[in-house]
Amino acid sequence: MQPSTVVILGSTGSIGTQGLDVISRHLDRFTVTGLAAGGAHVELLAQQAAKFHVPTVAIFYKEAVPALREALEQAGAGNVNITAGPDAVIAMAGSGADVVLNGITGSIGLEPSIAALQAGSQLALANKESVVAGGHLLFSAQVRDKQINPVDSEHSAIWQSLRSGTHGEVSKLVVTASGGPFRGWKRDQMTDITPEQALNHPTWNMGPVVTINSSTLMNKGLEVIEASRLFDVPPSRIDVTVHPQSIVHSMVEFRDGATIAQASPPDMRLPIALGLSAPERLGNVAAACDWTKAATWTFEPLDNEAFPAVNLARHCLESSEKHTAVLNAANEQAVHAFLEHRLPYLGIVDTVREVLDEMDAELRGNPLFASVEEMSRLEQEARARADKLINK
Repeated sequence: MQPSTVVILGSTGSIGTQGLDVISRHLDRFTVTGLAAGGAHVELLAQQAAKFHVPTVAIFYKEAVPALREALEQAGAGNVNITAGPDAVIAMAGSGADVVLNGITGSIGLEPSIAALQAGSQLALANKESVVAGGHLLFSAQVRDKQINPVDSEHSAIWQSLRSGTHGEVSKLVVTASGGPFRGWKRDQMTDITPEQALNHPTWNMGPVVTINSSTLMNKGLEVIEASRLFDVPPSRIDVTVHPQSIVHSMVEFRDGATIAQASPPDMRLPIALGLSAPERLGNVAAACDWTKAATWTFEPLDNEAFPAVNLARHCLESSEKHTAVLNAANEQAVHAFLEHRLPYLGIVDTVREVLDEMDAELRGNPLFASVEEMSRLEQEARARADKLINK
């Protein structure tokens, strides 16, 4: 069997590095034909290119090219072709590889996702913002069913559990949340939370933006939007439950009362591997649960008063795809401000809500995007309004 060709977007991030770790154990199954990264970690990108004999790397920030070229020389990969700029990343995504693993963080991952799908590649999608911000621009129902392999652990769990029944038999989706570092806290306890505290996630090792989103539970709100659009289930039939052990990654409840869950120790290599190899499962990916040892799994209701982000996301999902794009853009801006100590912790979700309130009337006027360019303009407006509020 010929190895599958793979392009990895965001190769130096958490998803990208773990994806390459999976591939390193299955070199007979995969050939890496391209790597793309932002440019903050050129030494790591060069080492990856050398280790996997990658012919081409794409880097988002053109000013990082000289440092990358030097790093490639030092890694013994001086013959690697370098392309640079946002268009280079999009072109690599659309190069026609068998599988494109999109581990980019943020809505800048949308156009690469579209390019991969248009090229006919299987899209292993870890960039939830593609679905949240892109709306109908990203995929048709046919593409959704045939070309997208969800890589977020929750959506991979739902995707796997859905094999147990037809779409018409689904009663609800149940998305699990670890609860983050502030599980059990009340809102009045959160006024002085620092970035260092919020970045200390009890279960997962993720990038800074995703980790902050996990602490506010905005990540879970985005996942409700993504689940609704990926699996064509209305938000009223998607529940969120807090499961601090992070063993059950999500569940599907069927109309007869049966609930099917996917369980495994928290290790992102499992959903990444399935995203690369589906419908077949690979061996030697991650440790399974040890059923010979006693264990307790708990499930708790979500405290929507302390963590209002999920309900805010539901409101946006029920309103329009433009609302969800504004939600995502304003949140990204607020998270960066918090990480830079320019915004208090509770100000993250409060700022997002204020931006949505300001823009609500214009968003409802024409709820669907006509193009990616229109979406980008709306995102810029949302970011500008968030900045204005933050600077106050």
